[in-house]
Amino acid sequence: MIARGHGTLILCLTALAAALLCPVLAHAAPTIPKLTMELAAGQAEPTEVSTLLEIVFLLTVLAMAPAIMLTMTSFTRIIIVFHFLRQAMGTQQMPPNQILAGLAIFMTLTIMMPVGKAINDTAFQPYMAEEIPFQEMLTRAQVPIREFMFKHTREKDLSIFYAITKEDRPKNKEEVSTIMLVAAYTISELKTGFTIGFLIYIPFLILDMVVASILLAMGMMMLPPVMISLPFKILLFVLIDGWNLLIGSLVNTFQ
Repeated sequence: MIARGHGTLILCLTALAAALLCPVLAHAAPTIPKLTMELAAGQAEPTEVSTLLEIVFLLTVLAMAPAIMLTMTSFTRIIIVFHFLRQAMGTQQMPPNQILAGLAIFMTLTIMMPVGKAINDTAFQPYMAEEIPFQEMLTRAQVPIREFMFKHTREKDLSIFYAITKEDRPKNKEEVSTIMLVAAYTISELKTGFTIGFLIYIPFLILDMVVASILLAMGMMMLPPVMISLPFKILLFVLIDGWNLLIGSLVNTFQ
């Protein structure tokens, strides 16, 4: 069941990445020259080679879209919290993995919208207007996403990877490599997600203990406490408008 859930998640992420990049490819199609493969040496023009390399890079980004979604956005924290919520309530596979993954994806798109808009305004649109070269576009595109990751990355997590690689410690944020930043950001998100999950567990755990104590006092030791506490957990979650409260709190952690 877990493997099926992960497979569905990867398919959802790949489809989403394709849907996001299709308008870009459609917009850029009229400006891409016709590509031909010449076996003879010296037949390719520099502009054709440059365009071909850009297309290869774009296809590479499209192939890595699921990994980018998982490690460089808010998706990791959200999906971990959803998992802890389902485990704390004891509802087994309800909501299904597909529902939770889809909700996490659209929440990620909402949270990352300012970052995507900044990348589009400062990097992609000037490149499409031929105002900046391809390398400058890549450099500008990294700035908003690096600022987002720096905001939610602990210095302690970042220092771990510099200790592993034995590289010189950076003097400022500009000297931190993107690879190191992504790894440290992922570790920080895992800790934050587990912390929020622990806080979610507490009220449901107290409810389980109360129900178990009542059943023990009544001498109903053969009746599973989880079976009795589950309806009360669902009722409690509905009465406090749990989904609205949880999603609002999650979004606020990224503000």
